[in-house]
Amino acid sequence: MSGTTSASFDRLDQRVQRWVWMQRWTELRDIQEQAIGPVLDERDLLLASATASGKTEAAFLPIASSVADIAHDQLAVLYVAPLKALINDQQRRLESLFASIDAAVTPWHGDVPGSQKRRLLERPAGVLLITPESLEALFVTRGTQTRRIFSSLRYIVVDELHAFIGTERGRQLQTLLHRVELAAAHPIPRIALSATMGDLDMAAEFLRPRRGGAVIRVESTTFRHDLQLQVRGSRTPAPGAGDPQTPADAEDVAAADEMQIAEHLYRVLRGGTHLVFANRRVDVERYADLLRRRCEQDRVPNEFWPHHGSLSRQLREDAEEILRSGRPATVLATTTLELGIDVGSVDSVAQLGPPPSVAAMRQRLGRSGRRADQASRFRIYVREPEIGPNSSVIDHLRVDVVQSVAAVRLLLQRWVEPPDPGALHLSTLVQQALSLVAQLGGFRADSGYRALCATGPFGAVSPAMFAQFLRDLAEHDLITQTHDGEIVMGLAGERLTNHYEFYAAFASPEEWRLITGGRFLGTLPLTTPLAPDLYLVFGGSRWRILSVNEERHEVDLIPAAGGRLPLFGGTGAVVHERVRQEMRSVLMGDELPAYLDPTAGELLQEGRDAFRRFGLAQNPILPFGGDTLIFPWAGDRALNTLLLELRSVGFPVGIEGVALVVRDSDPAAVRRTLAEVADAGVSDPLLLAAEAQDLRIEKHHWYLSQPLLVADYASSRLDATAASAAARRLMASDAP
Repeated sequence: MSGTTSASFDRLDQRVQRWVWMQRWTELRDIQEQAIGPVLDERDLLLASATASGKTEAAFLPIASSVADIAHDQLAVLYVAPLKALINDQQRRLESLFASIDAAVTPWHGDVPGSQKRRLLERPAGVLLITPESLEALFVTRGTQTRRIFSSLRYIVVDELHAFIGTERGRQLQTLLHRVELAAAHPIPRIALSATMGDLDMAAEFLRPRRGGAVIRVESTTFRHDLQLQVRGSRTPAPGAGDPQTPADAEDVAAADEMQIAEHLYRVLRGGTHLVFANRRVDVERYADLLRRRCEQDRVPNEFWPHHGSLSRQLREDAEEILRSGRPATVLATTTLELGIDVGSVDSVAQLGPPPSVAAMRQRLGRSGRRADQASRFRIYVREPEIGPNSSVIDHLRVDVVQSVAAVRLLLQRWVEPPDPGALHLSTLVQQALSLVAQLGGFRADSGYRALCATGPFGAVSPAMFAQFLRDLAEHDLITQTHDGEIVMGLAGERLTNHYEFYAAFASPEEWRLITGGRFLGTLPLTTPLAPDLYLVFGGSRWRILSVNEERHEVDLIPAAGGRLPLFGGTGAVVHERVRQEMRSVLMGDELPAYLDPTAGELLQEGRDAFRRFGLAQNPILPFGGDTLIFPWAGDRALNTLLLELRSVGFPVGIEGVALVVRDSDPAAVRRTLAEVADAGVSDPLLLAAEAQDLRIEKHHWYLSQPLLVADYASSRLDATAASAAARRLMASDAP
């Protein structure tokens, strides 16, 4: 750096400058240059750029400079991240930097020894790295100490901000940051690190509710254009089309196209370092098993390892370490490796199934091509069913291939999904109200409303709604009110807050613990049927169940030759309106992208031919086999809104992928209803939400009354504006 001119660099503390020189950096990256001034000026800051662009150093070089004279004996920085693994990774990354100013970096989560936590409580100093759940536990169990712990904080850093926005966990985070400032009794600059997002203004508002306009945005201008991309298509045999049929107690037999995908992965990935992302944990297990067995067939060392949230921490860390080692390895993962855990640069990235979102695709793509001389290489493997006499119109459209092409087009346009402005998040309000009682010992209704709603992140909750909310909690004995109006913990609230599961804003299903030879492998939901002598695929290996302890929810396994894929559960990603509109544009086009392999090209052409054959451009409301199919090409929230609108007038309707399917219906009657929606807009979302079959979706919904459940559902699952616009599009193009 000594040969360069950088006014920003000159503002750093000399000890930090010396650390930079020791790293042998020749220059700062653009985002690092731009961040130094706002951080040193103690401004709220949003740093947005792709993976491996230097965001961490952009924040912490000036932070370390700012706190250099106090961090050795005062807790100066609070860093919050969504994953324990990311905290462990950042600890390794930051220790050297903060050692240069004689400051400690302390991780705090469930795997950190109690002795290490006690040292920080006795002498708060340096940097604290923590998850939202552990920060919640700190408030609940150490409430009287929080003012002392946080009184000297100078900065709050939130990593992977995009992973929080629009979720219950995100609202929990917002509330915790607000409560940290209340405990510290002074405002604290907030710095957020995130992948590039579609709407930085909305992200800034999330970081600093009601004052997002004052948040400085710094977005990296670096964008890699050297992208090598391929979308590979395959045809899944229809049931009964010659695939082996196996009894329930036999091992899973992969479909022919799954074997072909595994063979291609084996051929192009073996001998290098790669990441393969799947949308479902079961697919991680499926292909890790197929690829391991393929290595055994060739009598070569296994190079393929699974990584997902149900695996034990040790198995996940082993896979991460194998990638960091530089020796040949491919890790198959879900979102667990999508975030910023540093596993080094990989040769390529693959995606099994259509990308769940453009944002996820961009984040995953950023894992490869980090070196200046290396292109980013990305493969997408898409399976489409063979067409038979009973195939649906949706199958004919080849929607997974079309969605993949739409996602690539939007990526190349540099569009990503904007953050969801979010919902009322009343389930998390239950958690935060009880946590505040536990921290303070109690509060009055007006002060609780002021802390959580009026000045806190639950600003959309009115005083009347908050009063009903408190009555609901009291009815379940979570809280009680003393004779002088103080709200204190009820007996049921004591039991709830004293359990470790309380600290998470999301529900954790009861699970089986999988054990082999005393070693913990991971967990499966209790809904997975397990019994002695059944077979299982887990952790990329095959097992036979030796015994099942129903009382302790433990399953003892031994290695075996056979295996069946487990049931993990979970739901798919929410698809944005822009993606669906781009899918329609792809179907109406003629260009055949060069990145499609021959089979994917054939599948795309088949989808376009079907789109034209069924006349969906002119008539998106289609009679088919006694049913009526509706193709609004709308996002999932708008689809759900239209579904409830049609149900409210008696139509038996469901959602199948991109379409609404009205069973045994008169297409003319369906059109008349949609025409009314196009003219007048959808009904009141609160009335529609009352039509939903299950309003208890989130963890603490069980404690809320029907009016609050309806309001929460309407705010999170419905989009009246987009649904009304979709109805108008349907009527504009419909030609009965």
